[in-house]
Amino acid sequence: MAVRGPIYYGWILIATLGVTETISWGILYYAFTVYLAPMEAELGWSRGEMTGAFSLGVLLAGLAAIPVGRWLDRHGPRLLMSIGSIVATLLVIGWSRVGSLTELYLLWAAIGLTMSATLYDPAFATASRWFERRRVQALTVITLMAGFASTIFIPLSAALVQAQGWRESLLTLALILAVGTILPHVLLLRRQPQDIGLHPDGISASAGSDSQRRQVDLPVGRAVRHASFRWLTGAFWLATIATAAVGIHLLPYLQDRGYDATFAAAVVGSLGAMQVVARLTLAPFGNRISPRMLGVGVLALQPIALIILLVVRSTPGLLVFVLLFGAQRGLSTLVRPALVADLYGAARFASIAGVLTFSLALAQAVAPFGAGAAYDALHSYDPIFWGLTIVSALAVLALLPARRDPAERLQSEP
Repeated sequence: MAVRGPIYYGWILIATLGVTETISWGILYYAFTVYLAPMEAELGWSRGEMTGAFSLGVLLAGLAAIPVGRWLDRHGPRLLMSIGSIVATLLVIGWSRVGSLTELYLLWAAIGLTMSATLYDPAFATASRWFERRRVQALTVITLMAGFASTIFIPLSAALVQAQGWRESLLTLALILAVGTILPHVLLLRRQPQDIGLHPDGISASAGSDSQRRQVDLPVGRAVRHASFRWLTGAFWLATIATAAVGIHLLPYLQDRGYDATFAAAVVGSLGAMQVVARLTLAPFGNRISPRMLGVGVLALQPIALIILLVVRSTPGLLVFVLLFGAQRGLSTLVRPALVADLYGAARFASIAGVLTFSLALAQAVAPFGAGAAYDALHSYDPIFWGLTIVSALAVLALLPARRDPAERLQSEP
């Protein structure tokens, strides 16, 4: 039965996912940092031991991206995200009762799996099914809303810890997670507009047919063997190496340069605000730019930002770096799914994007450790950051060949 109304149902889904992504990211990802100090004080574990559990969860989330993508393409997001939210709620409750380091690692391994079922991948797959012409705008709305996850949940978690203690505060967060995500996922999510008698973007049936004929729709095996997919993966893998390494090591780098610890922490924290500002700036005109050219422009911000950081050794230069680097981080999140959908279509988007997510998870796991080992050997961040500048510049060059083959463009024409 069709769900009709003055507002296209796809926008209702986008608003729903914006809310549930904000809550899920805030509790399952960003809140962890708040619990390091109180857990260390009570349980005596080192921060390295505890962050190892978190890193394991992030890595497993990436490893699960491929099977999750296949599920999403075949069955849609409703059951997966609903069960993921239920299990995540139970695991946060379990975290509040953890008593050994082994339990912590097991819990965060399981939380990592629920991340793959509840965070951006299924949300982006849903947006790509429901939108074609306005896909970038839809993705921007989700990431714009979820960009406030750290702004909301880090201070909220800290206030709850102060008021209730860390164990009881986790129960409160579990309640927020349950109320804010389970019912919205169960009641509102749908696989694709055709299931309720609609068409992508809310356009008419005849326009929807024309639109579907123009779409590229490659099988998963063919897509991942496609030369452009290798270039796309290589480009974002290199960019992720630089983003992840700088994100972890920027604070000690700034302290090594003589900045006050409080000021340096404020600078690092402001990167999140710049992500939101960049997404808000892109929202009105993102659909007017080719996803490939948008991707090239976004990735180019990273080497420019790093050069400014390294060469202009002053506070104004640092602020320009924050603006550009934060914008690149924020926009890359939505450029990746837009590129995958543009190159390979929406029908198997989640499976193809899952392969890309898997490769990027490896980069996210390797980069911070590699940069730390390099610092131990060199006792300076400057050569490391110059190396990351070169790596990020290569990412821009790697993205240039990522485009549809001429035969595929012709095949997709009506």
